[in-house]
Amino acid sequence: MSDQKPVELKTGDEAPTFVLPSDRGEDVDLQSFRGKKNVVLYFYPKDSTPGCTTEACNFRDAVFEFNKVDTVVLGVSRDSVASHQRFVEKQGLNFPLLSDADGKVCEAYGVYRLKKNYGREYMGILRSTFIIGKDGRIKHAIYGVKVKGHADGVLFAVQEI
Repeated sequence: MSDQKPVELKTGDEAPTFVLPSDRGEDVDLQSFRGKKNVVLYFYPKDSTPGCTTEACNFRDAVFEFNKVDTVVLGVSRDSVASHQRFVEKQGLNFPLLSDADGKVCEAYGVYRLKKNYGREYMGILRSTFIIGKDGRIKHAIYGVKVKGHADGVLFAVQEI
């Protein structure tokens, strides 16, 4: 992980491409959605923690609404595929979770940052969501997400593109 200031993606930027392993035992290539589907790509700190569980379950509950507007939901953290599999099974998640074990995708999206919690500083994932259009460009970049109401807000934003 680099010591440089993180990138900050914005509307209109080309979404950094990647291929990552999923909880489903297959690699997910962002390019495979180009021209076919919008993508909600959300980054979260850790499987099975309270905020991350709430966020994942909110996306789970809205996934059929996202499907109606040609949109797939993909969750990304640095947890292992095995951890994702346990999380998906326990919460009944209906969308892929991707493992960015080496953090390269987190860095490309500018979400791996210095965080402060109870006076302690550490590097970690800043909860963030990117709406990527069928053209492969960022339609919305939301850094520092608050979980409450987030999935509904993202669904509304997707319906507007």
